[in-house]
Amino acid sequence: MGKLRTPFLILALLLIFVIVLIERSALSPQLVGMWVPQSLQAPDPTTLVGEAIRFFSAEQQQELDALRNKKQNEVNQLPSDLSGFGVESLQFVDSFLLFSIALMTLALLLPEYIQAKIQGILTLIFAILLILAAIIKVFVVLAKLITMVAMLLSFPFGTLAYLIIFGSFPSGAANAVLSFLFFLKILFVVLLVLAHERFLQNLGLVVFVIVSFVANILVTLLYGIVPGFLVSITDAIAAIIVIIIGIILAIVMAVFAILAIILALKPA
Repeated sequence: MGKLRTPFLILALLLIFVIVLIERSALSPQLVGMWVPQSLQAPDPTTLVGEAIRFFSAEQQQELDALRNKKQNEVNQLPSDLSGFGVESLQFVDSFLLFSIALMTLALLLPEYIQAKIQGILTLIFAILLILAAIIKVFVVLAKLITMVAMLLSFPFGTLAYLIIFGSFPSGAANAVLSFLFFLKILFVVLLVLAHERFLQNLGLVVFVIVSFVANILVTLLYGIVPGFLVSITDAIAAIIVIIIGIILAIVMAVFAILAIILALKPA
């Protein structure tokens, strides 16, 4: 086997850092407007609602139209987090790749005896912080999911409110971002192999890579298996699944970090 090719490792580190940054700002208005064609962006929800109103009586149409105007004004004041959680949740699995590569890069700068002492501690801190952040995020997404389902099932007024607020998820934009992230992850793997072939023998790193690709594919599938007005719900479901996977990985990582710390403190 050849020696480590440091420039490729640094490029891989920078690339996975960019990937996580993209996921953290997933589907913000600036990101969508910059990368996604107008034809793929979310349609006007009032179009769908206007068609649905025609199936009600004249009196019901007046009430529904008043509700639509009221809810539309509320929508205009809502923050941009309505863009969804699915793509954003990928950071909870891709952060493991970022942390792993960062540790490998750090190992190039520190003596071996120092690495053994701080690697376990840094890993444990990272795992705990990720678990805490992930748990908070799960409750946020779960609260929104419960709200959406309750609104959808409260026919007709709750259903109309759901269609106005959540019925126009930008699935085209989301799929475009997911495809771009998938391509960047393939490029990341290529850079890792170019840095050193032995990275393929690193079981933990390989698991993180596989989980990253599986999570990417899972979110894409959940965007495509339901009609467009339900994608907001499957988006939240996808986010919860991915975040839970991240929590499980973090717990396993924390256990191994604790064992590594114990072994490092054990007298020779």
